[in-house]
Amino acid sequence: MSFSFTNPESNRDDRSFSFTASDPADIDRQLQTITDMATEILRLVADVRRQINT
Repeated sequence: MSFSFTNPESNRDDRSFSFTASDPADIDRQLQTITDMATEILRLVADVRRQINT
């Protein structure tokens, strides 16, 4: 996964992000992907915490 705000690289996979695109729909899609990934990370962290505390 890669993130670029000023020097976009070619997409290596569907989780590469560049915020220099001029199409707002593309940016919205990328932000939704980031949100989904963050939600999954938080869910996994909660699972690990539950396992540690039991």
